[in-house]
Amino acid sequence: MTTSLYTDDHLKALQEMPKTVTNPGARWTKKPKVMPSHQQRSFQLRGEADARFAIYQRQSLLDERDFSCGIQYCPAGATPLTLARYNGPSHVHEEIRYRPHIHRATAAAIAAGRRPESHATQTDRYETLEGAAACLLQDFHVAGIAATPDYPRLFP
Repeated sequence: MTTSLYTDDHLKALQEMPKTVTNPGARWTKKPKVMPSHQQRSFQLRGEADARFAIYQRQSLLDERDFSCGIQYCPAGATPLTLARYNGPSHVHEEIRYRPHIHRATAAAIAAGRRPESHATQTDRYETLEGAAACLLQDFHVAGIAATPDYPRLFP
């Protein structure tokens, strides 16, 4: 499957598909190994009909506001597609100035040849990597790991 064939309905179905983490004990590693600047870990997930996904978490060791938590769809024999990235407030993204923001893949961005998840919206749902992970797990129907939300009142 090529990325040009994704539709918004397909992207929504991938988001709503229940997923389970298959390696809940994933460990943090520091990158690069010499003079590390960040740490990261990756989780593997399975969805319906053996669909494969991955969640990554990256955290700067120099700036706690510099983090990203993302989810990818990993179709067999094709390039992984980043469905969403939950970023920290460490940088400016277009009109969003130093606020947490969520990037989501859209069919329009894919059709235009841009990064699928190039569009972002500001959010007040989280401030930390742990909070971003809690939002991602909820938004993408992921079971098998837990994360503590920054603002529990926003979770059902």
